[in-house]
Amino acid sequence: MFEQVFKNIDDIFHKDAGCSSELDYTEQSSWMLFLKYLDDLEFTKSQEAEMMLETYQYIIDEPYRWSAWAAPKDAEGKFDHNNALTGDDLMDFVDGQLFPYLKGFKQRADNANTIEYKIGEIFSEIKNKIQSGYSLRDALEKVDQLRFRSQQEKHELSHLYEAKIKNMGNAGRNGGEYYTPRPLIRAMVDIIQPKIGETIYDGAAGSAGFLCEAYDYLRQGGRDKKQLKSSDLETLQTKTFYAKEKKSLAYVIAIMNMILHGIEAPNVLHTNTLSENLQDIQPSNQHDIILANPPFGGKERKEVQENFPIQTGETAFLFLQHFIKMLKPGGRAAIVIKNTFLSNTDNAAIKLRKELLENCNLHTVLDCPGGTFLGAGVKTVVLFFTKGEPTLNTWFYQLDVGRNLGKSNPLNDNDLKNFVELQTEFKETKQSWSINKSDLNQETLDLQVKNINQEDEKPLRSPEDIISEISSLDAESKMLIRNIEALING
Repeated sequence: MFEQVFKNIDDIFHKDAGCSSELDYTEQSSWMLFLKYLDDLEFTKSQEAEMMLETYQYIIDEPYRWSAWAAPKDAEGKFDHNNALTGDDLMDFVDGQLFPYLKGFKQRADNANTIEYKIGEIFSEIKNKIQSGYSLRDALEKVDQLRFRSQQEKHELSHLYEAKIKNMGNAGRNGGEYYTPRPLIRAMVDIIQPKIGETIYDGAAGSAGFLCEAYDYLRQGGRDKKQLKSSDLETLQTKTFYAKEKKSLAYVIAIMNMILHGIEAPNVLHTNTLSENLQDIQPSNQHDIILANPPFGGKERKEVQENFPIQTGETAFLFLQHFIKMLKPGGRAAIVIKNTFLSNTDNAAIKLRKELLENCNLHTVLDCPGGTFLGAGVKTVVLFFTKGEPTLNTWFYQLDVGRNLGKSNPLNDNDLKNFVELQTEFKETKQSWSINKSDLNQETLDLQVKNINQEDEKPLRSPEDIISEISSLDAESKMLIRNIEALING
């Protein structure tokens, strides 16, 4: 229903000099979608209040509401071109009045978990990049065709927005780090099996794909498809999902993505997760479940490393320490990390493996094939662990999808079906095996993925051996030919 509208909006951005990539398209459509969503939300709440003979207190003052400046309507409810700002007048209003007003909500909000604070945070970090007031007017009219009134409409918009995030990732630059393949996330959620009442945390939220998929899983009643009560829905809205994100664009996208999936006021903080000292994390800050794909390959400054007992410049190793600390005793985690973590011989990697295996039960490792993450030049694994009990055995599954993964041939849900089914009983197959911790090298605790259920490939032979065999075969051939000639001539 709305797919063509999304395409038309991107066409407008493509023609404007201020937007040069998919990242810009996503950023600009995000702030417009957010304001349209907010207007529809306030309209719905005002209608509900009117039915209860109450007065609704609007968040946005009238001159700054979407319906006043972006899409004014006449008495018949049709778009009022006579009173709609356009050209330089529209640009002056948006840049000079609207954005400063919305940015001010950050100072006026009671606390960071309110929709008011989110408004202020978003418009403190984002700016209007569209250079033509006429292009902006066209885009606003297209966005106004989108509606957030029903669950079906929100569901379709969430799928379209996910596609936009994926395209942004495929476009290159740093966009790719915001997108984890959704089939992989769904498999991770299915293994962890979150339940209503548990809190779920992602300290490297990116586009909040993990939290959105976990919300969909719980909203549909989990693995058992249980019917939810109204109190369950309230718990999902306000007391379940928590996230942190460092980058401005990713923060905005995370907020918008969660909203489109049905979470009205997402608990997403715009902060550098790694700037928090591990010693300052209290039990009240801990969570039942952590789902995450932290950035890897980055290098953190020395003062940031000092927040961690195992100091290293590798961003992913710092995040893993943070996640272990943020888990409640008995809490469950599924974390994507570079596969070299399992076998690196540097002191930080060995210490971190020791910490993980002694204080957590690393029960499952999923070895992902190359190409799982588009544009990433490294292989990854997913660590599944429970905090508060040591590791005795670890079950490995080597994912082999039987094809080369790429942009036109990405990972799908069916690729991971066998993994999810086998993991419930830690079954051993040609693709899966178990390792006992006592069998590891106790100095290095090397967990390198090495499938013990498949025959080792024969070692490469030396050139001398190959030449010798060729000579031997050649001599045998000559002898056979002489014998055949003798029979013929005999």
